[in-house]
Amino acid sequence: MIKAEPAERERGRHEHAMIRTRRWDDPAEPDDGFRVLVCRYRPRALRKADETWDAWWKQLGPSAELHAAVYGKRGPAISWPTYSRRYLAEMRGPAAQAAVDELARRVADGETITLLCSSACADPRRCHRSLLAELVAERAETLSRRRA
Repeated sequence: MIKAEPAERERGRHEHAMIRTRRWDDPAEPDDGFRVLVCRYRPRALRKADETWDAWWKQLGPSAELHAAVYGKRGPAISWPTYSRRYLAEMRGPAAQAAVDELARRVADGETITLLCSSACADPRRCHRSLLAELVAERAETLSRRRA
C-alpha cells in the first residue's frame, strides 16, 4: 500500500519506497528521480522544451475507450470502482506488463521513480497513477524477495 503524510496526499504526492506520484505540471523536485508521464495523451500545446518528464509511456495510461468512459464522453461516466477494475485489467496486457516490470526493476534497484499524470487529476486517490504505483510496488517487492 502507498503510504503518505496527509499533507503530501492532499498535494497529490504519494510515496512508497521510491515510488512517487504527481501531476505533470507539479514543479520537479531534486529527489523525483526518473519522471515518467503515464497518460494516454500528451499535454496539448506544450512545447517539447517545456516537458517536465524524462519519458512518456502512454501504454501505462488508460485506453482511449476507458479514458472516454470515465469522463462520460460516450454515455454516463463510469464509477471509480468500475474504472479501477477496468484499468487494472488493461495493465495485464503485454505492453503494460513490460513497462510495469521495467519500473519495478528500477525501484528494486534503488532508483526513485515519479509517475506523472494529467494536470486535471486533482485527487490522486481517484487517478490511475495511484493504481499503477501499487502495481509497481507489488512487483518491486516480489523482485526484491527473489533477489534476497
